[in-house]
Amino acid sequence: MLDVVDDIGEDLKCDARWQLIERILLTDPFKKSTRLPGLLCYLAERSIHGHLNELTEQRIGAAVFGKPPDYSPAEDSAVRVHVRQLRLRLHEYFDSEGRDETLIVDIPKGSYALVFHCGLRESTPPPVEIPALVPVAERSEKSMGVRQMFPWLAFAAALVCAVGWYHAHTTMQKSQRPPWPLNAIVQDDQRTTVVLGEGNLMLRLLAGKEIPLQEFLNRDYLKSAVTPGMPENEARLINYISASQLTSYANVFVATTLVRLTGPHSDQLVIRGASDLSPRDLERGNFIFVGSSSSNPWVSLFESKLNFEIVEAIVGERSYFRNKQPRPGEQDVYQGLEHAGSEGEDFATISLLPNSRGPGSVLILQGLSHEGTEAASLLLADPSDRAKLEQAVGVRDDSRNPTYFEALIRARAVAGAPVSVDIVSTRIINP
Repeated sequence: MLDVVDDIGEDLKCDARWQLIERILLTDPFKKSTRLPGLLCYLAERSIHGHLNELTEQRIGAAVFGKPPDYSPAEDSAVRVHVRQLRLRLHEYFDSEGRDETLIVDIPKGSYALVFHCGLRESTPPPVEIPALVPVAERSEKSMGVRQMFPWLAFAAALVCAVGWYHAHTTMQKSQRPPWPLNAIVQDDQRTTVVLGEGNLMLRLLAGKEIPLQEFLNRDYLKSAVTPGMPENEARLINYISASQLTSYANVFVATTLVRLTGPHSDQLVIRGASDLSPRDLERGNFIFVGSSSSNPWVSLFESKLNFEIVEAIVGERSYFRNKQPRPGEQDVYQGLEHAGSEGEDFATISLLPNSRGPGSVLILQGLSHEGTEAASLLLADPSDRAKLEQAVGVRDDSRNPTYFEALIRARAVAGAPVSVDIVSTRIINP
């Protein structure tokens, strides 16, 4: 956890600021994260020692994330993404377990240096004194003072009304649940992690095979991508792609659609790349996986529960959905676009199922191509399409005991964008 900190001297161990960092690192969000502990240690040690010249995006990327020293932060946002997550985790700590800390640490926006300051607790406001009734003879002497108080009393009353209205309005918004089926995934009492597929898995084309989850986590697939005798510029390009966090427009579109649909509950969403996730993360919470197993290997953990399986006979060639158990009137195979950006039919699945790794639920949106994945989120965003899906599934609208299902949808794509969506088939998934 402290690998990126060169040497923790006695001066640092005795420093109240470092002791605060150590308490933060012992909390669950940091114990279960693979990247944030090292990032926090590096930023804290450099900030406390005053080595602010080392807190640049490029230096952090190289020291904490193992990026090449000459990598381009403009094209690789890993540091910015993780610092935003770290800033959020720090705020959560001081709102919960660290609410009684006398020292607070923060990362001001636009900076990577930690700022420590005293935690000033809000003092209890003094009680409002209500003046006693004054005899008539004494009122004339105090009438001017009372009249002068009227504007302030009116202002105080208006302020109380405004605060009450805001609280009632916010409470009413929060009481409005996200639309089905997101209400089974996005809830007030726990985080929902949106995991986006990654474009750097295009390197599977060089390896000539799909990349299993274990190889993806260990980065073993890079060994087969860079071969002996490969031209230096090609090897450099492969290393650059492998060290970058790339995703597609379709994944970004899906993420923004989910944020919009969840509305006031969107603060429960945490958006991460597939490579930022670890197996231990799945032991708690709800998850939304965007993309098929070829770009998001985590989906492979749940494929055995699904009836419609994406098959790619030749890596990089046209893929299709295999119907494992066809019903009367259904096809054995549903083939999509010849290639992304072409015109025709594409297919996708929307699947809600229990998280087999821990408590919670999982929503998977995967298409044969980018058009299909985008179409899945379009269906969820359209109230009439959602109503059709609810009817087809026969859903019981209970966010605590959801109806788990799988739906195959068909999209009509023109010029790289889905223009219409309809439901082809549904299945109920038994927990």
